[in-house]
Amino acid sequence: MKKILLALFAVFFLQQIHAQTEDKKWNIGVFGGATQYNGDLGQGFYNFEQAFYGHGGLSVSRFLSPHFDVSIQGTMGEIGYVEEAGNRFRADLITGALHFRLKLLKEEARIRPYFFAGAGIMVFGDEYTLPKKKTQHALPSAGAGFNIRLSDVVNLTIQETFMYSDDDLAVDGEKGNNNDSYLHHSVGLSFNLGSSKDADNDGVADKKDKCPGTPSGVMVDKEGCPIDRDGDGIADFTDACPDVKGVASAKGCPDRDGDTVADDADACPDDAGLVDLNGCPDRDGDRIIDKDDKCPDVKGLVEFAGCPDRDGDGIIDSEDLCPDVKGPAANKGCPDRDGDGVLDKDDKCPDVKGIASNKGCPEVKAEVKEVFRKALQGIQFETGKDVIRKNSYSILDQVAKIMVDNPEYKLLVNGHTDNVGKPESNMILSQKRADAVKKYLTAKGVDAGRMTATGYGDTKPVADNKTTAGKKENRRVEFVVEF
Repeated sequence: MKKILLALFAVFFLQQIHAQTEDKKWNIGVFGGATQYNGDLGQGFYNFEQAFYGHGGLSVSRFLSPHFDVSIQGTMGEIGYVEEAGNRFRADLITGALHFRLKLLKEEARIRPYFFAGAGIMVFGDEYTLPKKKTQHALPSAGAGFNIRLSDVVNLTIQETFMYSDDDLAVDGEKGNNNDSYLHHSVGLSFNLGSSKDADNDGVADKKDKCPGTPSGVMVDKEGCPIDRDGDGIADFTDACPDVKGVASAKGCPDRDGDTVADDADACPDDAGLVDLNGCPDRDGDRIIDKDDKCPDVKGLVEFAGCPDRDGDGIIDSEDLCPDVKGPAANKGCPDRDGDGVLDKDDKCPDVKGIASNKGCPEVKAEVKEVFRKALQGIQFETGKDVIRKNSYSILDQVAKIMVDNPEYKLLVNGHTDNVGKPESNMILSQKRADAVKKYLTAKGVDAGRMTATGYGDTKPVADNKTTAGKKENRRVEFVVEF
């Protein structure tokens, strides 16, 4: 008997075993236990004072639905009974039956009860008959049990199987009121066999796979989804930092500043920047990162640490007094075209050498000053009129020659009167006299655009109008050179 049981176990373990799923529709079970008799000799069910008559068995089941399956069950063992009066029997017993089983609860339940019913045959080898004589009988059978899930592969099965013979003389040889019946107390292991449909070959059947299409070789959890150790929602196989929570934009790595550059590759991890600048910002867009840019808000040049040089003279704009015009460093970036030491921006005569005291313009010659001095009183008009007297032509001709010979000069022609008469009339008269002088000089070849005539009336006296000499001095035409 022991050899038979060992052979059954060996047959089972040579089979390929797979994890239990709905798709794996075949199940094989191996079990053993005690068989008890109830008949004309006495009641043996749950009578533990009777001798032990063991059996071993094998079952093969086919999945029909989540709550139903069909199985074929076979056992091999002994059956017997001992009565105090001396009536007894002992015989070999082989059974085979087809059962339909109702499974309670869901497949995922750790403890799952079931009921079954069916029919089959039993073959007895009676020790009180001639050797090798066998008797066969039909039997209905039913029972109940429960599976305890030990793992995704193995279940512990505990089962009670009741069998009812179609013959009162089945094995005990006694004729009575009831046919003989038998009870198998069994315990064993059951396993699921077969290949489930698993399109992505991740070991999780398609029906339970919540992430179908997982790439080959990727580790998955029990639901078929790729493993995500850090729980950041990015599967390890695509996560560049599988053990640290990150974001999808940084391929699963941390990105504190949210610029899509992972912190470990970000040269500026706390300031959002540009991918092609290693995550560093560049506010002015000059391709020089802000932390290295001395002028981060203005586009500049690499050679000037990010600062601009608009005129290209090699002096950055912030230090260039003339940032839009090229100039030498000695002049702080400002040009001096005439080389007189007065910067063009301050030079009223930038193309003619001059002196600083005269704002870069040439110093007015002494002889010119003398002519202008003489002209103060040398220009005479008809009384109360703007008509120039002929005796003034000589001095005016000298002034005209000076202006022609010195094209850089600009001339202010200022007319003045004494305080005789109304101020309004004096203002008009002084303007007319200044205009008359300008007209004369224009006729002598002086560009009118180089002269400005202005009348001041009696508003700018240079002497006391209470005296005749003072009034004479106040009646004048002044020439002032500008550049």
